[in-house]
Formats: sequence, C-alpha cells, structure tokens
Amino acid sequence: MTPEAFAGVLVIGEALTDVLVLPDGGEVARPGGSPANVALGLGRLGRRAWLGTHIGDDSLGKEVHARLADSGVRLTEGSVQDGATSSATARLDRAGSATYEFDIRWAPAPSAVLPALAGMPSHLHMGSIAASLAPGADLVLAAVREAHGSATISYDPNLRPALLRGPEVERPRIENLVSLSDVVKASEEDLAWLYPTRAPEDVAREWATAGPALVVLTLGADGAHAYWRGGEMAVPGRRVEVVDTVGAGDAFMAGLLSGLMTRGLLAEGPGPAPGKQARQTLHRATAAPGPTPELASALDLAAHVAAHTCTCEGADPPTLAELGI
Repeated sequence: MTPEAFAGVLVIGEALTDVLVLPDGGEVARPGGSPANVALGLGRLGRRAWLGTHIGDDSLGKEVHARLADSGVRLTEGSVQDGATSSATARLDRAGSATYEFDIRWAPAPSAVLPALAGMPSHLHMGSIAASLAPGADLVLAAVREAHGSATISYDPNLRPALLRGPEVERPRIENLVSLSDVVKASEEDLAWLYPTRAPEDVAREWATAGPALVVLTLGADGAHAYWRGGEMAVPGRRVEVVDTVGAGDAFMAGLLSGLMTRGLLAEGPGPAPGKQARQTLHRATAAPGPTPELASALDLAAHVAAHTCTCEGADPPTLAELGI
C-alpha cells in the first residue's frame, strides 16, 4: 500500500460484536466496538478511513468486516486472524442507557497496527480497550509514537473499568497518551473513575495544558464542554427521542474529527507530513479565550451526529445525507 493510497484516517482499536440485551430480555447482536464505531462514523461522513484491529475469521468477524466495508472503511492487512471475534454484552435499562460485559481478545498482529508510516496516515485515532489492554496496548502506543511526527493524533480513553487494574495503575499510561495527542475526548464517567477525588472539569482543564490543543468532556444529555489552553465553551446537547445511547460517544468523536478536518484543524490529505501544518493551525485556533467559528462549527457537528445516533437502536451513526448536509 503506497502512502498516497493510505492518506486519510487510521483508527486503531477493537472491533467486536455487540449483544444488546433489551429491557424486556430480548437480544440483538450486531457489529460494534468503540474504535470500529468511530471508523464507521467517519466513513459515513465521507472520510477515507482505515481500521487496524483484531477480528476472527469466524462468521461474526465476517459480519464486522462487511459492515465496515459497506461504509467505505478498509481493514489494514493483518487485522483478520484465525479464531473467534470478541464480543461485548450491553444491557439496556428503560431509559436506553447501557452497562457492559466483555469477552475480549486484543492481541493484534503488529502489521495491522504498525503499517509503514512514512508520510501516512494523515491522522491517527486510538483509544478505548485497545489502548489499555495487554498485549496489544503496547503496539498502540508504539504506533502513536511512530505517527506523531507526520500525523495529527486523537484519543478517546472510553474506559471499561471491568477490564482495568485500577485508576492508580492505569493513570500513567492514559496521561502519556493524552500528552501525545492533539485532540482528546473523555466522558464524565471516564474522568470520575480515573480521578475519583477530583472534579472531571478540573481534570479536563489540566489535560488541555498537558499537550492536546483541545479536550472535550462529554456530559450525556447535557451535551459537552470543550477546553483549550486559551479558553473553553459549552456545547449544548440536542434534544431528541432517545432509543438508546449505545455508540453515542463514538459518534460524537467521529463528528468532531470530521468537523475539524473539514476546517483544516486536523490532517486528512496526502503529503510528506500533513500533521505538522494542521497541528499548528489547530493550536492557533485554540489560542484565544473565545472559540473560533471553525472550532464552534466542528463541535456543533459532533453534537448533531451524537444526537442522531441516539435516535437509532445500537451504534448506527448517520450519513451526511441523513444529517441533511
């Protein structure tokens, strides 16, 4: 694969099968996984997206692959391995909120997440289980370090405490990934677990001075709050008829990345090191106390995409046509 063919977004992380357990006890199985959902959302928003992952060659893996391909997302070589595909069981309450149980294998082939990065990708996104769970987490960190000189970087911790060793153990790895990133999105729940004695908004403000140009704290139905070195802004939530919230955070992430790319604040196009120029542009856009129109527009798109996803069952992010764009 040539650098010109690859130029676009490389998402690294888990792809799996989501089993939705409905409040009445019924079950629905469909492809999912937080990074895979972000890649899917980017593809549906018209972005050139690749996913470096670890799925099995079983029927569930084939369903995951087909769903991504239908939205224009390509898998990196080595993403399909012998064996079973991981799964997550999401139990929905009457309000549509989900709690999760996991059966996860995250041992990606090095070739799947460490492609030749000379001049590519333009942007790298990673996070969730893949950035924390051994043995693949070390490969994710290596990919970020290798791509940093030529690509912009984004990170969504999307923490799953049932799979983690405790805040004090996980905190140094997460803070390292934050420091290497240009854009970070985290939920209130993420930061409350990671820093149980601190207010999530204080942590987000601190992260915004630790490397990233932009940190966004998502607040569920209350929208989000964005922080940068020069200031901050509220991002109102959009009121919709909620079916469930599965994949809403991933949809927000995809919308945010796509919006920032449209406005030249993250890299997407080809070139020897497109991330360097975009990184400079992003830092200039987040230098003033007030948000630039470009930044505000990207955050509004993220809220729009997330709200639309809440009107559908499961992680089913919208296309541009469905958004009326």
